[in-house]
Amino acid sequence: MPSIAPYGSWKSPISAHDVAAAGVTPHWVDVVDDAVWWAESRPAENGRVAVMRFLDGATEEVLPAPWNARNRVHEYGGRPWLVVGDLLVFTHWDDQRVYARDLRDGAVTALTPRPDRPHGVRFADLRPGPAGEVWAVRERVTGAGRTDVARDLVAVPLSGGEPRVLAASHHFLTAPQLSPDGRHAAWLGWDHPAMPWDSTSLCVAEVTADGTFGPHRVVAGGDGVSVCQLDWDGPGALLVIADPDGWWVPHRLTLDGDRTSLTPLTTVEAEMGGPLWKLGSRWSAALGGGRHAVLTAHGLGVLDEVTGTLTWPTEELTAWTPTLARHGDGVVGVAAGPRRGATVVRVDLRDGTVADLTDPPPTPPAQYLPVPQVRSFTADDGSRVPAYVYAPHNPDHTGPDGEKPPYLVHVHGGPTGRNHAVLDLDFAYFTSRGIGVVAVDYGGSTGYGRRYRERLRGRWGVVDVADCAAVARALADEGLADAQRLAIRGGSAGGFTAAASITSVRTYRAATARYPILDLLPWSSAGGETHDFESRYVEGLVGPLPDTDGRYPARSPVHNLDSLAGPVLLLQGLEDEICPPEQAERFVAALHGSGIPHALVTFEGEQHGFRKAETIVTALRTELAFYGQVFGFATPEVPPVELRH
Repeated sequence: MPSIAPYGSWKSPISAHDVAAAGVTPHWVDVVDDAVWWAESRPAENGRVAVMRFLDGATEEVLPAPWNARNRVHEYGGRPWLVVGDLLVFTHWDDQRVYARDLRDGAVTALTPRPDRPHGVRFADLRPGPAGEVWAVRERVTGAGRTDVARDLVAVPLSGGEPRVLAASHHFLTAPQLSPDGRHAAWLGWDHPAMPWDSTSLCVAEVTADGTFGPHRVVAGGDGVSVCQLDWDGPGALLVIADPDGWWVPHRLTLDGDRTSLTPLTTVEAEMGGPLWKLGSRWSAALGGGRHAVLTAHGLGVLDEVTGTLTWPTEELTAWTPTLARHGDGVVGVAAGPRRGATVVRVDLRDGTVADLTDPPPTPPAQYLPVPQVRSFTADDGSRVPAYVYAPHNPDHTGPDGEKPPYLVHVHGGPTGRNHAVLDLDFAYFTSRGIGVVAVDYGGSTGYGRRYRERLRGRWGVVDVADCAAVARALADEGLADAQRLAIRGGSAGGFTAAASITSVRTYRAATARYPILDLLPWSSAGGETHDFESRYVEGLVGPLPDTDGRYPARSPVHNLDSLAGPVLLLQGLEDEICPPEQAERFVAALHGSGIPHALVTFEGEQHGFRKAETIVTALRTELAFYGQVFGFATPEVPPVELRH
């Protein structure tokens, strides 16, 4: 018989350490000679990224400590490893150089020179080039500012030495891919102020006899069309994922001399691609015979280009990381579902059988885990807003009669991102204690086509705030949530929306902002407080610069503290180059003496997003204590957070 206890105070078997332990995250999956390879980030090792291999039923670590296969190109990083013969070529976080590990004897050799300044030269998106070379994107720091960065495409010799420049068509680039006959190379490029989901150009250049590139030509994309993936389909054609009709779907691009034709492989209106946040992301894999495995907003699909139809080989895996590869009669990738965490999986496309190639993350007993309910709510402008409701759930407890649970509105980052209906131990940490969570795909989210994504264009800090508030109010109106105990939380761009919400609407009693954006004008090319990749992102989200109508301060939380509706908790990494700690420090300084309870908790050695186990634990426990203090329920298992006024 469950005991009666106030919502938020339920005893739970899910600890913050459990959440951190489940944070071992696989990514960058590929197939090499029938073996499945991937990279694996490990919170218990301070976020180190190992490289793993699965072959003949056994898993082997092929890049052990102290090596860390990670890079900071665009600050989000890109594909960090590639196998060439008997060499594992990888980028190492500590110095950002390219190395090769001999798979026969384990010897590691540096392939690129030591930069003149720490992290001054970075490489990402490693691709096979002609014999003896690896092709990559190189990023060079050219000055003292965060936006003083130049990029080019280079060939890294496997014998070591100075990389050879191949091309520099745009300010932002993906690594070139060599055609099957070795005669051409293709890559993507884009320039400020566009982001890659706004407009990208597909470039093709001839590879000359001496290995250099001839002049490139743009054969697709641009002018408001985004291409997010390319693959050669024989010497005279490319398979690309592009959105000329408003949906990212596979197309075949035929090259015939100076003439080109771009043909969609389906008329289905569904996203089969996504935002290119990390170089080397893959949403599709050719299966042969006109069939293609594709990642959609609903999971893994198989596209038949003859009929143009989609089929679904498995329904249990609802969320896939954009890293997909063919493996025999199936595909491999990283996937999760409503009742399972992310693992490397192989799906046999003949019968839909799913095999885990990595152990599932350790999870508490299933009866303590929430199952997300897929919902749709009505926004103030009549749009439908998708959301995932994780109701409070614990078989050992129930709330008192007449009491409604507190709820957290979770805001995803990006803001060009989305949520998925998956098992999330971060959410379960709260729901098992009697606190509900709703994850909102507000206007601007991906997965619903360009039109929905562009609801946010010019209206960041307005549409996202209104959509989240509409969902929160609807849950309260339905009697599922306590209208007096609603909070909003998010990280990065989600941290901005959380802070913008608590300073502009009266829906919430509290807000938690992790590594947030709090002052829009400095977080732009005009202010220089963010990195180059996103330095003009805000111009599409808020408006062009110079700011002639005052939108930037009007929507910046730091300039709206007079409207603050409740206490604020800030959690910030001190090495964050994307949302730097200066923003959080100014916000707290402005709150000093205001009488509004607030706290800033900082973490040494953390960049954008928390990777260390001890950080994850401290941040989660601090957040729980914060809600207990604000909403008035006991949290004896965690130390109180010191709130200043």
